[in-house]
Amino acid sequence: MPIEFLGIAATNDGSETTPRSGGSFDREYTVRLGRAHEDFGWDRVLFAYGSGAPEPSAAAAWLLAHTDTLQVLLAHRPNVSYPTFAAKTFATLDQIGDGRLTVHVITGGTDHEQQREGDYLTKDARYSRTREYMQIVKKAWTSHEPFDWDGEHYRFADFVSDTFPVQQPRPDLSFGGSSDAAYAVGGAEADVYALWGEPLAETAAQIDRVHAAARAAGRTTPPRIQVAFRPIIAPTEELAWEKAHRTVARIEAIRNGNGRSPLSVSRPPASGPENAGSQRLLEIAERGERFDRALWTPTARASGGAGNSNALVGTPETVAAALLDYVDLGVDIISMRGYDLLGDAVDVGRYVIPLVREEVAKRDAARRG
Repeated sequence: MPIEFLGIAATNDGSETTPRSGGSFDREYTVRLGRAHEDFGWDRVLFAYGSGAPEPSAAAAWLLAHTDTLQVLLAHRPNVSYPTFAAKTFATLDQIGDGRLTVHVITGGTDHEQQREGDYLTKDARYSRTREYMQIVKKAWTSHEPFDWDGEHYRFADFVSDTFPVQQPRPDLSFGGSSDAAYAVGGAEADVYALWGEPLAETAAQIDRVHAAARAAGRTTPPRIQVAFRPIIAPTEELAWEKAHRTVARIEAIRNGNGRSPLSVSRPPASGPENAGSQRLLEIAERGERFDRALWTPTARASGGAGNSNALVGTPETVAAALLDYVDLGVDIISMRGYDLLGDAVDVGRYVIPLVREEVAKRDAARRG
């Protein structure tokens, strides 16, 4: 089956290594970055969510209206809207994009970030709410008859939408996490399960956990698996590693206050990250800097384990071979976000993605033969 590639959508040019050059929502840059992904072979881009960042569904509508084929993965936190309202919003976006929307549901990794928008539920309660939220959204997308709901977190009567997605029976729901509660929710409800890039052995173990949770929920088809990395590529290995070390130095400089990155608002607290995924990244970084073919952990350590932060370092050929190792584990979707958002989107699309697609196509042809 063809592999899919997920890049990053952004409303400004800031990253962990570069303070943004203007305001938080630069309309022209948003379109320019999206079109670069569309032109260089990416399948979709992610609009991430932050409590103080531009509202991602509005930004997604802007990008969908200014691209032709690029798909959008929209991150959404259940605490910010009622599920019936969210279902209509998502369906409207899918209409704007003529069937190009997927939704990534975020439970919330830190109490502090959730409380910024009035969410004071405990982590376990947030996971319970997320599962119920996903169930309601899926039903609202597919039910043409009024229905009632009386659950732990939501209650309503006689709801039916007049706005349905283009995609039938519905768009996919994506979900991620590395805790027992996350595996249970995502294994039961998600179409795509998103993981952060870890060594091959740890990734294989996580995939097994997701599949086991899906079986426990009575599913015969498990979620597709997505894994995320930070690509650092150059024409030679030596140049790639020089670039990697410069990248870490710049991350540390930004975090120490020598310039302000818009992503710093989501940095983990001084006491360490609360979410299991970030804790895992830091634990792996403590065990070593280099794993397998090209995985490099100092970027995760420098960022405090914040989000997708383990890198793949090397020439395009080395990074492509490393990605194929994950494809061999059963990964369906590769997520990559460079530190130079626009330049890396072009370079990875030009030099890495074709190598991976070509090899996956050869393997698929050999299996069919």
